[in-house]
Amino acid sequence: MSGNIHINSPNVRYTDTHIVSQYSYQTTSVHRDGNKLSVTPHTTEMTFRTERHVPRLGVMLVGWGGNNGTTVTAAVLANKLGLTWRTKTGVKKANYYGSLLQASTVCLGSGLEGEVNVPFRDLLPMVHPNDIVFDGWDISGMDLGSAMERAQVLDWSLQEQLRPHMSHMKPRPSIYIPKFIAANQQSRADNVLTGTMAEQVAQIQADIRNFHQSSGVDKVIVLWTANTECFCRVIPGVNDTAKNLLAAVEAGGEVSPSTLFAVASILEGCAYINGSPQNTFVPGAVELAMQRGVFIGGDDFKSGQTKIKSVLVDFLVSAGIKPTSIVSYNHLGNNDGKNLSAPLQFQSKEISKSNVVDDMVQSNPVLYHPGEKPDHCVVIKYVPYVGDSKRAMDEYTSEIMLGGTNTIALHNTCEDSLLASPIILDLVILTELCQRVEVRPQGEDDFQSFHSVLSLLSFLCKAPLVPPGTPIINAFFRQRACIENIMRACLGLPPQNHMLLEHKLQRDFLLRHDGCVNGCATVVKKAPLTNGIHSGLQSSSCTHVGHAADA
Repeated sequence: MSGNIHINSPNVRYTDTHIVSQYSYQTTSVHRDGNKLSVTPHTTEMTFRTERHVPRLGVMLVGWGGNNGTTVTAAVLANKLGLTWRTKTGVKKANYYGSLLQASTVCLGSGLEGEVNVPFRDLLPMVHPNDIVFDGWDISGMDLGSAMERAQVLDWSLQEQLRPHMSHMKPRPSIYIPKFIAANQQSRADNVLTGTMAEQVAQIQADIRNFHQSSGVDKVIVLWTANTECFCRVIPGVNDTAKNLLAAVEAGGEVSPSTLFAVASILEGCAYINGSPQNTFVPGAVELAMQRGVFIGGDDFKSGQTKIKSVLVDFLVSAGIKPTSIVSYNHLGNNDGKNLSAPLQFQSKEISKSNVVDDMVQSNPVLYHPGEKPDHCVVIKYVPYVGDSKRAMDEYTSEIMLGGTNTIALHNTCEDSLLASPIILDLVILTELCQRVEVRPQGEDDFQSFHSVLSLLSFLCKAPLVPPGTPIINAFFRQRACIENIMRACLGLPPQNHMLLEHKLQRDFLLRHDGCVNGCATVVKKAPLTNGIHSGLQSSSCTHVGHAADA
C-alpha cells in the first residue's frame, strides 16, 4: 500500500533509492525573567532522506523459548500461513491486533469526502512482520513447539497447526549468571554457555554472524525478552565508560547477562533493544553504542496496566484534575511472575512502572508545586493458576474543585504475551526503519542518523531510554504523535494539528490542493443555503498558470 501514497509537492523528490523531503521544523523557545515570559518561534529547514529498499530482517530474541518468544514466533507463522482455528466462541483468524504499525491508522489528510485514514505501515516503506526471520537464545533448551505448549498462551487447536513448524526450532545456549535472576529459574537452566565471560560474549557474536550468514537476511536486530534481572550497580572503573566496560568483560567483572548481550550486539553492529525493566544500559554500554553508531532502545515493554496509566493520568492532568494517589496491584502466573516474586527482580519492575507519570505531573505547575508527586504504590504477586492471564486492579484518587474527591477504580484482565508480542514486532520494525532515515539540518553539509539512543521507541516502553539531557515523555498521545509526525516529515507533510479550521469558521470552506504544482490551496466555499441545504460548492481561482480551480 505504501507505494500507492505519492506526495505531490515541490518539496518532495522520489529517486530510485530514496524519498527526499524538504521540511520546515518549527519550535518555540521560552525565556523566563521573573514573572515575565518571552516566547520566540523558530523555524529550521531540514532535509529528510529515507531509503526505499526494505531489507530482509532477522530478529534474534534473548529468551526465545519463553512466553513472549514463542508467542511472537507463533504469531508471525500463523499470519504468514493464514491460519484459522476453532474455539468455543467460533472461528478465529490470525491477525496483528495490538500492533501500532499493523493495526492502527493515521489521518493522511482530508478531501471533499472527509478524512482519509491509512494504516501506519503504509506511510513509509517498512518491513512486514510476515517476512521476519527469527532465531535466538534461551537458558532452556526446550524446542519452540514444546515451549509453546509449556507457555499455555495459545488455543490448543492453533498449537496443533503450529507445532510441526516450531518443533524443529531450538534456541542457542545462552548466558546464565544466577545472581542476576531469581533462584527459582535454576531448574530451567539446561542450555547455558560455559567458559570465561569474554569467551561467552565472543560466542554470542559468533552466533549473530552465523545466523546472519546462514539465514540470508540483510540485517539483524537483537531484542531481550528474557527474565527480568536485578538492577546492576553502576560502579566507577567497571561499567561507567565503554573502555571500562570492555575491560570488565575481559576480566569477568560484575556485568549482567543483558549487558553482555548488548555489548556483543553493539560490537557486531546490530541494534539492541531491552524489553525488560533492568538497567541493561549502564553508562559504559550507552557510550559504546554511541561510539559505534549503533541503535539501542528500551526499557521494558509497555503493554497493559502501565499503558493505561500513561493514558489515564494524561487525561486527568490535562483536564485540570489532580491525581493524588495511584495504587496498582497485579497478579500473574507465568514464568515472568515467578521470576518477579523475588524481591530484587521485583524492584526493577517497580521502578519502571512507578516513573511513568512523572512528566505529566511536572507539566502542570498549577496542580503540583515543585517536587510534589502523587502517592504511587505498585504491587505484583505470583499466582500460578492464572497463567499468562494477568489481572490488574488500579485505584486513581484525585482532588477536584473545592476539596472534592474523584476516585476511578479499574479491573483489567489481559493476556500478557499476546499484548507484548505485537510490541516486539513494532520495536524491531520501527528500529529498522530508523536505520534507513537520515536528516540534514540547514547549514550542514552531511546527513546524520538519529541518536544512537533511539528515543522514538518510547511509545512502546515503560521506562523510555533517551539521550542525556533529553526530556522523558511518557504521555501516551504525545509519544504516538512523535512517531506519526516524524514519519510525516519524511514525506514532507506538516504535523497533524487537528485544527480543522475549514470547519470552524463562520463561513464554511474547504481546502482543495489538487491541480496546482506549487502546492497552493484553493478555497472552495459552500454555496448559500437553499431551503436549508447547501446547493453546491463555489471555488476561488488560483493565480498560478495551468491550475484548474473548478470545484
